[in-house]
Amino acid sequence: MASLKQLAGSSLAVVILSLYGCATDLSGADYSAEQPVSQQAATTDAQQRAKVHTELGALYLQNSNLAVALDEARFALSADSNYAPAYSLMGLTYMQMRENASAEKSFEQAMRIAPNDPEVNNNFGWFLCQTGREQRAFPYFEAAFKSPLYATPAMPLTNAGVCSLRLKDDRAAEEYFMRALKFDPENIRAIFLLADICYRQDRLAAARLHLSELHKLIEPSAESLWLALRIERKAGNRPSEMRYTNQLRQDFVGTPEHLKLLQGQYE
Repeated sequence: MASLKQLAGSSLAVVILSLYGCATDLSGADYSAEQPVSQQAATTDAQQRAKVHTELGALYLQNSNLAVALDEARFALSADSNYAPAYSLMGLTYMQMRENASAEKSFEQAMRIAPNDPEVNNNFGWFLCQTGREQRAFPYFEAAFKSPLYATPAMPLTNAGVCSLRLKDDRAAEEYFMRALKFDPENIRAIFLLADICYRQDRLAAARLHLSELHKLIEPSAESLWLALRIERKAGNRPSEMRYTNQLRQDFVGTPEHLKLLQGQYE
């Protein structure tokens, strides 16, 4: 099984499987029945070449090979300059490169081409959330979620939850994560963040339950063990706290969580 950090530790992991598409037109247009462009069959040779290069670029982006991912996006657009998923790939790549002005231009171009595509609704919302425009992001997440042909509705709901946490709105975040779990009960990011919310609110039994569910899905990571031992420490359960402490010391020496343990930085 993969670790929590492998599957949920980076912001890119939230959006990488939902790479293609565009942000919705918020003027009231009917976007609810549009299939993501990336899921549509290519009807010309140019579209097929653009699709192949974009999918290849997504793999490079997932492996943090940003220069090659950007090249693949450019190859895709040289084949079909109106292929919205390629602009979305370019936007995500520039976002990872912290070239936000170029990222925004790329997302905006995808929006002009395919204004109703749920996948870039999600991606553009994530970009807005990560660049300090959290309130603007939520309508795009909701637009992505509402598309009945969108294969991963839990993703924009999870992203909206993360965005709510950036606004320090635990109540809204918890609601989004619970909605996400109705569509994807094995959504490890949502489960972990629910456990963290419950811990911070002193709902220790609920926090412990969420972590138990998480550890049924993945091997314990430094991040999840650190939360587990702090839950037990706050609950006054010394044997369980020591069990998690010893596991963290044994398996994750040198991690940020291990260093916090050594320094006694429990909060």
